Amino acid sequence: MKKLQPVLQQLLKDKNGSYSMRELVIAVLLLVLVASWVGQQFFGKAVPESMFFTFASLIAGGTFGYSFEKKVMPPMGGNPPEA
Repeated sequence: MKKLQPVLQQLLKDKNGSYSMRELVIAVLLLVLVASWVGQQFFGKAVPESMFFTFASLIAGGTFGYSFEKKVMPPMGGNPPEA
């Protein structure tokens, strides 16, 4: 579990090293998408197709927006953000 904690912390940080709500929402939506797929495949619980595609499109929208985000450089003489 201790090895997993730094990985999860890195997943929830943006390009500037700050925690971001977008990363948290994408992670939660991924968990919901996987849980709905598991429920449908192994337990026969029907998930409306529109819900499945809504979750997938929200995840895609969040990751697509991330590609446009530019890394902010620190001001001259300032300390660089921690990696």
